[in-house]
Amino acid sequence: MSIHTERISELVRREVARILQREYSDQLQPMVTITRVRVTGDLSIAYVHASVLGDTSEERKATFKQLKALTPEIREQLASRIRHQVREIPELEFFLDEALQKAKRMENLFDRIREERERRTEDSGNSAEDVE
Repeated sequence: MSIHTERISELVRREVARILQREYSDQLQPMVTITRVRVTGDLSIAYVHASVLGDTSEERKATFKQLKALTPEIREQLASRIRHQVREIPELEFFLDEALQKAKRMENLFDRIREERERRTEDSGNSAEDVE
């Protein structure tokens, strides 16, 4: 990725995040965070990765579906904010970033493994005392 496309990616990420925070925070519950933006070499498409915080998978998917429905409005607001910095406003394509949920799942698995090891250690300690 060239320096120019990296700058445009960061500009789009920052501005889309601001738009969501200021204009759509009441409509997009739970909270949506823009984690990453990748812009094509010709700057025609911006791939926007969004993380949705929520208790259930259904809740996150419903919020993400609502975000995708708002894409034309978000792009229009983005255009008004960055039109003096770019020649053409890229099309926005949103992708659901589930890295946070995957990390939580992994942390839960590690906790369960840790608990199981502790339980086994306690059980083996008790059985050694029974022998004496």
